[in-house]
Amino acid sequence: MILLIVFAFIAGLVTILSPCILPVLPIVLSGSVTGGKSRPLGVVTGFIASFTFFTLFLTTLVKTTGIDPDTLRIVSVVVISVFGLSLLVPKLQTVFEQVASSIVSLGQKGQQTAATVRSDFVAGILVGISLGLLWTPCVGPILASIISLALTGIVTGTAAIITLAYASGTAIPMLAITYGGRELLAKTPWLTQNTPLIQKIFGVLMIATALAIAGNLDRKLQTYILDVFPNYGVGLTKFEDNPTIKAALNNLKPAKPASRERGKPMYDYLTDIGRAPEFIPGGEWFNGHPLTIQGLRGKVVLVDFWTYTCINCIRTLPYLKSWWEKYKDKGLVIVGVHTPEFEFEKDAGNVAKAIKDFGLTYPVMQDNNYATWDAYANRYWPAKYLVDKNGNIRYSHFGEGKYDETEKAIQALLAEAGTDVSDMQVTNPTYQVQSRTPELYLGYWRIANFASPERIVEDESAIYSVPTDLKRNTFAYLGNWTVGYQRAMPTKGATLLLHFDAKEVFLVMRPKNDAGNVKVYLDDTLVSNQAGEDVKNGTVTVTADRLYKLIKLPAGGAHILKLEFLDDNLELYAFTFG
Repeated sequence: MILLIVFAFIAGLVTILSPCILPVLPIVLSGSVTGGKSRPLGVVTGFIASFTFFTLFLTTLVKTTGIDPDTLRIVSVVVISVFGLSLLVPKLQTVFEQVASSIVSLGQKGQQTAATVRSDFVAGILVGISLGLLWTPCVGPILASIISLALTGIVTGTAAIITLAYASGTAIPMLAITYGGRELLAKTPWLTQNTPLIQKIFGVLMIATALAIAGNLDRKLQTYILDVFPNYGVGLTKFEDNPTIKAALNNLKPAKPASRERGKPMYDYLTDIGRAPEFIPGGEWFNGHPLTIQGLRGKVVLVDFWTYTCINCIRTLPYLKSWWEKYKDKGLVIVGVHTPEFEFEKDAGNVAKAIKDFGLTYPVMQDNNYATWDAYANRYWPAKYLVDKNGNIRYSHFGEGKYDETEKAIQALLAEAGTDVSDMQVTNPTYQVQSRTPELYLGYWRIANFASPERIVEDESAIYSVPTDLKRNTFAYLGNWTVGYQRAMPTKGATLLLHFDAKEVFLVMRPKNDAGNVKVYLDDTLVSNQAGEDVKNGTVTVTADRLYKLIKLPAGGAHILKLEFLDDNLELYAFTFG
């Protein structure tokens, strides 16, 4: 235990060198330019307490109270934004200080100086608490083990002390930075003379940081930094990865079954996550009549949230089809919950065609209103939930991967239901994603990494151009385009350039009328041998609303994709990569 505490503390210390700390540095540094000397102490105290508490108990808090974790984030964003605003408006800062002083000086007349110190400390604690909830660390093996235990509701005194040690280690460099900034401000005449201006700059930075975190732009900043400096932060957690630490971490996990219990089914050790919510149809049912969780008691149910243009979902479908064929006669029921990402995915005809194209024979329901999605508090495409014979969720997995683990959980729950599947082999094929380019949306709702120098003109025709140097993982429009909420619509002769780093490129498109055509170029050459399945003689003919496969390379790498549009009949939604 002592070894883990020491290593957790060191892991916290070196976090200051990781890219994860960069998005919150403006908030930390703001303590250098405002408040008294107790303000930074309040910030780090609030941060340590908040990070420790929410790391250990957020999952339990959400389950017991039903509060949405995003609500807590929003409150934290508001608190940090208000403190940033107080740096911009001196009168507002004075009001806050007076309120804080009044609170801490209740019953302590004649001790105004002490009350002022305490008000600074209280103000710092509020910022620190918000920071502890918002900050996402670069997780090494020690913290990852603690988080995984917390997610299953297992919180021990040892786990609490280790988390506290990590938070304390992280807070010390923060405190040093803040006090170092104060010293620099005090000893540099120009900075001292311009303190009000510096406070306003940090006020803007705090508000911008809070809003960026609210929009998850902090993660995009980290991604960008790692794209530019791929070795930044590499190896910082390597010192945790040694046999002694691994052995100590294993001791944190629940004890393995005693020798007399060994040989008991795996389902005895699957966590009961809670009662599975009912299906709430938001459209039609396909491949059968409507089903209910209550009506499926005695069966093992795999609930799969998906949408037919999501490449991550598409790559999981072969595994689902395989499990359906292997276990449908053994008591497994798969229910695909089709929750649309784009408006056209709500169309029952489009969904039916996709089900037929993918060869899905298990039941699928439409969830056009996100009612079932919300009932499960789901946030991901794809997402899988396994429901046992009693109607309880016993396993979940988000995203791709862990196919063997998921199938073993299916087998375990079938065994619990009384079905012998011991002769069934778990042999799932592997798929490796070689993309370093994120998913890119083309409508203004979620557009990112857009490189054309012109500003987006929403819902109106506009002329765009291409920059002289198209950076990696960015794209640009050229010619006349209309950029809508979810889609971008090129005119005849318009082009799109994309600098990607991946093995495969996919694009969600739909025709406005009967069909649309687009030529595909790779590195200024009409694509041929490296074309995706939907490209014929260098051209894609778009006849349906779906994901189209444009590029399939032998290996991942950086290339320039150019799309040349041959008519006015296309709507483009999103690029994804493999």
